[in-house]
Amino acid sequence: MDRADYQRIAEIEVDAVEPERHGFTLTGQGADRAQYRLDLRFEMPLDPRTRTVLGELLSHSGLTISRRAGGLPGSVGGQRERAHKG
Repeated sequence: MDRADYQRIAEIEVDAVEPERHGFTLTGQGADRAQYRLDLRFEMPLDPRTRTVLGELLSHSGLTISRRAGGLPGSVGGQRERAHKG
């Protein structure tokens, strides 16, 4: 899939990383000055050392959130697209 198929929604500088039971919650401010929150979950357990290393790496990161061009997930077009994939 080509990057041109996606449109950028937000660029976020991570300010805080909170460990959760199955992952992390990242919060930060976007280039648009809005506050964002991202919940990151893992399907596998993380040992304490891995959790510490991941938390440190994530706290020094930035995020770019993009979505497929052509419609919002809740729009009629988005519903049709999901129906064709199903």
